[in-house]
Amino acid sequence: MYLSNLAFIQIGFLDLLDIFLVAILIYEIYRLIRGTVAINLFIGIAAIYFIWRLVVAMQMELLSEILGAFIGVGFIALLIVFQPEIRQFLLFFGSPAFLESMPKRVRFLFGKMNSAESSLDVDKIIMAIRHLSDSKTGALLVLSKKHDLRQIIDTGEQFTSDISSGLIESLFFKNSPLHDGAVIIRENKIVAARCILPVSKSNRIDVALGLRHRAAVGITEQTDALALIVSEETGNISYSKRGVIINHVATHQLKTFLEKEFIS
Repeated sequence: MYLSNLAFIQIGFLDLLDIFLVAILIYEIYRLIRGTVAINLFIGIAAIYFIWRLVVAMQMELLSEILGAFIGVGFIALLIVFQPEIRQFLLFFGSPAFLESMPKRVRFLFGKMNSAESSLDVDKIIMAIRHLSDSKTGALLVLSKKHDLRQIIDTGEQFTSDISSGLIESLFFKNSPLHDGAVIIRENKIVAARCILPVSKSNRIDVALGLRHRAAVGITEQTDALALIVSEETGNISYSKRGVIINHVATHQLKTFLEKEFIS
């Protein structure tokens, strides 16, 4: 009886489209968790799901009820176990790189939801970066644009101060209690220090670069902020934008870049 019913199954265009989209979704999930311990759990849950659907199709009511209850609880467990991967997947859709790939009209709508960019006192920042580089003092500055970086600011010591080259240098002085972490500049004000940034997991970053550079890439992957880095080992200046890091930058090149981003 079951086999005779299968002979009369009709497959239309929407059914084929449904199968195609599900295949793409499964492939993207596989790419996301490939190489992690989560892949074994994913394969196990997927196998149980397909067995459950087969049992339902064969009208085995008792077994389908048991497997159905397991799948219902397993979905919640799936969200908990895959929380880091799901978070990374959702963050991608809000990243500057993804928004940049969208049509101009859609980017305009997202742009209206954010506050307008403000000007920046570039000269004082450049002066601080030059002095930090000359003294080989490690530094990490994050310059906010449209994103207000509220979650990042909440991880550090919050205050509000006008931009001053001397203040920036003192914050990163190695004996300062606030030197470890990032300084956040928003709306032409220093608003926080010793902030914790998300560290990028990209394998495109030079292995010779440390956590300070990876943190700079991480924050610019997830927001439209810019990050300025001074290496503690070499004094080299770098900056990161949209998840891309540019190394060995001269101060006059950095000044031109910042003026283009905030003033022009």
